[in-house]
Amino acid sequence: MSKQSVVIVGGGPAGLTAAWELVKDGGNNKYDVTVLESTNTFGGISRTVKHNGNRMDIGGHRFFSKDDRIMDWWKEVLPLQGAPSYDDKKLGRHHDLEPGGPDPEQTDRVMLKRHRVSRIYWNHHFLDYPISLSPQTLQAMGFKLTMQAGFSYLKSLIHKLPEDNLENFYINRFGRKLYSMFFEGYTEKLWGRHPREISADWGAQRVKGLSIMGVLKNAFQKLLPKKRDSREVETSLIEEFWYPKLGPGQLWETVERRNVEHGVHVITEAEVVGLNQEDGRISSVVYRDADGQEVTLKADQVISSMPVKDLVEAIAREDPSADKEMVRVADGLPYRDFVTVGLLIRHLRIRNTTKMKTLGDPPIVPDCWIYVQDPGYKMGRIQIFNNWSPYMVEKADDTVWIGLEYFCEEGDDFWNMSDKEATDFAIKELTRMGIINGPTDVMDSHRERVAKAYPAYFDTYDEMPGLVEWLDSFGNLYCVGRNGQHHYNNQDHSMATSMEAVKNIKSGRTDKANVWNVNTEQSYHEEK
Repeated sequence: MSKQSVVIVGGGPAGLTAAWELVKDGGNNKYDVTVLESTNTFGGISRTVKHNGNRMDIGGHRFFSKDDRIMDWWKEVLPLQGAPSYDDKKLGRHHDLEPGGPDPEQTDRVMLKRHRVSRIYWNHHFLDYPISLSPQTLQAMGFKLTMQAGFSYLKSLIHKLPEDNLENFYINRFGRKLYSMFFEGYTEKLWGRHPREISADWGAQRVKGLSIMGVLKNAFQKLLPKKRDSREVETSLIEEFWYPKLGPGQLWETVERRNVEHGVHVITEAEVVGLNQEDGRISSVVYRDADGQEVTLKADQVISSMPVKDLVEAIAREDPSADKEMVRVADGLPYRDFVTVGLLIRHLRIRNTTKMKTLGDPPIVPDCWIYVQDPGYKMGRIQIFNNWSPYMVEKADDTVWIGLEYFCEEGDDFWNMSDKEATDFAIKELTRMGIINGPTDVMDSHRERVAKAYPAYFDTYDEMPGLVEWLDSFGNLYCVGRNGQHHYNNQDHSMATSMEAVKNIKSGRTDKANVWNVNTEQSYHEEK
């Protein structure tokens, strides 16, 4: 029997997962798989950027899922290693990567078990994230604000607002006062829109299980002697996760290599620009190669993780008679872009006030993330890469490698800044926050721009159901992943959409509801 040709658009978590699910266990005898990746790196937003011996995680990726098949999948690719000793001063050095040392292929292919610590920077105070009712939080808020927040929350329990926008969604769960303090400004900073303009679907998808009652319940259950199953805990409250030793891109580079070893054709710098159709199915995919030449690939099945907007544009390019209404909806789908500025710092001014031990000498704060919810700063979040994995930092004992995240629109003033302008802006904000002394503390920097990082839930988003129905009418086209479905999925959900798509291809199932329904019922998410 001849093999089925499967073209997969995108070399991120969704695309690479689909390829591996097709060819593992002898599947390469049934499917001729090609992956088209528009860049020369793998992992999409889950890639690892390397700069002068240091590594950047674009966005921060905790490897945790309530889906056991995903956890098992990750464990099979990169085995789990026990948590590193916090007393091992050599951890920060690449002692096992030096010539003559152990085989890097063995020592590096591991997942570290990490303890999650995140805090909020607000009004010159560091508060727990997610918001807790700890003594530190209450002290920072003061008696008057605490009372206002408490009565506001009680009012929200009695008077529920219609959840027809994100603002009402938050108020129903936290009260208007806490919403105005911690959610309103940050959400507008993240999306560039006021929460009342954003669909409540965002909250239902990302933070459905998080509320004041959820926080109190979690705090009480932590005091009980019986250990809880992690699947019972809201993802925003999960305290431990896995992390690849050399960053998330390490895992996806390993998966790409395995795919190639099993016969998958991987083509980089291949931008998909057209999809041809015949008899209600996609018949071929057109991509533009690194030399600007267009190449056409026959396709029996197509799995797409490219942005829905670009996918519909590619269909319409080859078929000018394509449904104009669907083209309009796709063209109106919004995205949010962001910029990460990496700074190599001699030391941080802020001190460790938590009970967590830290790596390195002198010690640093243990945070993975610091959310900047103070409206006086454009910065959205600070990543401390040392705490994700000390192997991300060339000299983790002596320096701190951080990433400062800024949400923006592709082409706006911040996006168009030069590397120096963006770096100078970030250093000034960090200095004003009191986290560093000034420019003399910065030893190196790197700016990374990420387009279409976050699919947004406004403008034509509410017309998505009609667009989904139209895309599903192409019998052999499967939309997977974050941008492929215009859902703010985490990488485990992106992987799950691909697993469901591959199951359909193998079984001949024509209904694609299972692919689209991933991450619509369960709440594993975390606000960003």
